[in-house]
Amino acid sequence: MATLLEMAAEIVAAHASTTPMTKEELIAELSELHKALSAIDKGEAVVEETVEEEAAQAPVISRKKAFGKDKVTCMICGKTMKTLARHLKTNHGMTPAQYRKQFDIPRTQPLAARAYSESRRQMAIDRGLGDNLAKARAARAKNK
Repeated sequence: MATLLEMAAEIVAAHASTTPMTKEELIAELSELHKALSAIDKGEAVVEETVEEEAAQAPVISRKKAFGKDKVTCMICGKTMKTLARHLKTNHGMTPAQYRKQFDIPRTQPLAARAYSESRRQMAIDRGLGDNLAKARAARAKNK
């Protein structure tokens, strides 16, 4: 049986292989994971950071700088990506609505990079998805 530290190191190594992390982030994650595994091994409850604790934190970056043309930056942890929805759910356990409320982001502000949204829009136009939707709606209305 591997020691708790070895198991924690393997888990963190697997996570670090897919996510770029700084040395400090690696050490912090290894420490947190070791504490959690130790608590599980002893039969204690694992204490997790809740959304309320994250809500008390100030944003890492200003709202104006967080939403760029080619990337969107998470205002909680500072990571950059093309779209935030999945990141918020997996890393912070919150919905886009909770994120918008926490940082006072209007509903009209998309949580995806403008260039990403435009490329998806153009792909839909090229494939004729809008035309197919209109045909399907017309057929449904005709059947009613």
